[in-house]
Amino acid sequence: MSSLIARTPFSVLDRSRTREGHTHAEALRDTVRLARELEALGYRRLWVSEHHGVPGVAGSAPTVLAAAVAAATRTLRVGTGGVMLPNHRPLVVAEQFGVLESLFPGRIDMGLGRSVGFTDGVRRALGRDKEAAEDFAGQLDELLGWFRGTSPTGVHARPAEGLTVPPFVLAMGEGAGLAARAGLPMVIGDLRNREKMLRGIDRYRAGFRPSPWAAEPYVVVSGTVAVAATPEEARRLLIPEAWSMAYSRTHGTFPPLPPAERVETLTMTAKERGFYEAGLAGHVAGTEEQVAHELETVLKETGAQEVLVTTSTYDRAALVDSYRRLAGIFGAPAAGRHAAAPGPAA
Repeated sequence: MSSLIARTPFSVLDRSRTREGHTHAEALRDTVRLARELEALGYRRLWVSEHHGVPGVAGSAPTVLAAAVAAATRTLRVGTGGVMLPNHRPLVVAEQFGVLESLFPGRIDMGLGRSVGFTDGVRRALGRDKEAAEDFAGQLDELLGWFRGTSPTGVHARPAEGLTVPPFVLAMGEGAGLAARAGLPMVIGDLRNREKMLRGIDRYRAGFRPSPWAAEPYVVVSGTVAVAATPEEARRLLIPEAWSMAYSRTHGTFPPLPPAERVETLTMTAKERGFYEAGLAGHVAGTEEQVAHELETVLKETGAQEVLVTTSTYDRAALVDSYRRLAGIFGAPAAGRHAAAPGPAA
């Protein structure tokens, strides 16, 4: 086992992806069930996402789902990947995380993103427009101020004020610079575009300003990792998400995940085929030996302190098996891993 991999915490973002023939409720329960599996396997965190009006994603209320996950686990850190700050008033976000931290002290993470709804209809329903993301730095500063009790309004966020909930910035586009200036840990993806990722990491480290939240840069790299007994089986794990992405790029809506065997029988247009093949390429996928080699390369190239795995697939048993095989690669037993892992909120 690589000593570099062994000392790196591994975490998971589960988007509560819906599957053909299954309900949104099942997808949410699958996330809670997965959290228990990950805790037993020694993963550090389970994060949940925020998507609105997406047929293929049940995770629309991340702080609510995080409460269910935290209640079903004991040692796993639980958080958001992320709450899309431009969609919400910072006071309300602070209150929600204050409640979570009060109920599950020392286990809550606050991952924050700057995306607004993906379609005009969703943005109208949220009462936001694309420009709402332009003041992310101000929104972030206001949010953190509620925890410090520095709001100029004279209002106090209860129960958030005085609590420490580790914040992370999801770096897309300008996110690396924003995370650096705010002095916050950064989550950056994806593994398929390594050069872009490395540029973002370099920009983050060069511009980092120490803050009360982080004394030094902390980089979490995120992306799809699929591990199976054979390279072919690992590739099949990627097929449902690759097709859903291709469908969304050609039809404008992101559908539930189909079974791999159905996708393999489809007749695709040239455009669909191009997006589909691109969706299968560049991920970390293969046998344990192949994945371990690739992960060591990623960690050496990026100097990342943590890996956030974002794999989605139709076959939940195969997904859990992939996470089990990956846990065998990073090798640490569940006991002690949450307490011993370095970095924010260890």
